[in-house]
Amino acid sequence: MPPMIETINLTKKYGELIALNNLNLVINEGDCFGFIGPNGAGKTTTIKILATLLKPSSGQANVAGLTIGYQNRQIRPLIGYVPDFMGAYEDMVVTEYLEFFAASYGIHGGQRAKTVKDVLELTDLTYKSDAEVNSLSRGMQQRLSVARVLLHDPKVLLMDEPASGLDPRARIEMRELLKELRRMGKTILISSHILPELAELCNVVGIIERGQLLFSGTVDEIVRRAKMGHVLHVGVTDRVEEAAKVVAGMPGVKKVSLADAESPGAAVNGAGARANGFASKIIVADFDAAGGRNYTDIPNVLINQGFRITKFTEEPVNLETAFMRLTKGLVQ
Repeated sequence: MPPMIETINLTKKYGELIALNNLNLVINEGDCFGFIGPNGAGKTTTIKILATLLKPSSGQANVAGLTIGYQNRQIRPLIGYVPDFMGAYEDMVVTEYLEFFAASYGIHGGQRAKTVKDVLELTDLTYKSDAEVNSLSRGMQQRLSVARVLLHDPKVLLMDEPASGLDPRARIEMRELLKELRRMGKTILISSHILPELAELCNVVGIIERGQLLFSGTVDEIVRRAKMGHVLHVGVTDRVEEAAKVVAGMPGVKKVSLADAESPGAAVNGAGARANGFASKIIVADFDAAGGRNYTDIPNVLINQGFRITKFTEEPVNLETAFMRLTKGLVQ
């Protein structure tokens, strides 16, 4: 069975600018694929090619085994494209808006009314069925965009920053809607800058930078790849620069830096001092565990040399920190 979405050396050029550079992507049926990367990385270009709105310069893109550029008529009924912003439809109420698009999909009569009713219920917009489209909040407009692309029951949803500009409640509502669509078996490609939500929602993630796919895999795989070492936070009460030199000289420590730290209930009183008399300064150490080296000796060495330890923790690696480690922030 072919992947639901596949790109093979997909390239898009605008004159001398290379927006996509030999992109190879595989998304299987039922996947929720999180597409992340800096602004200008090529996410929107990829989505627009898959939505049959752009022609690739070279390479190939397939949806459900059909080839973009040659079988667009067969592909379009299979996809639903949600852009980051929907256009305003003045003097058109929500029900009219959906009935207009349902008619364009060839849904007529009683079936049209039932389909509109169903998608309004699914997106929790029934109570807004008689509201004007341009009077809706940003979050409701985004849910209406999703309702529109669900009218013809597509297999694939292409969503470009659907949570962009939404307030926290609207983001939560959008996330729950996407979870429900995934439970319905939809294949979803979603780009977003809200990485914690992608980690919760998506089973596969791809990182793109300057038109090139840096990594594609599960969230756990991407975190393991980014976790090439350990970032340790070591707190001491005083003699911080001396302590930093001790830490820097230990086997496995590649680099140290200093940072202010806050303790629960302690107010900062300048240069890391605490108003309650409890002073603390943090040493941030990059530790390479290659060769079986263990960082647990660090506090023992410091204590033996007379330093008072207030904190010793390893910085966790999640999708957000993995993204920062694996990308350079480069754009075209």
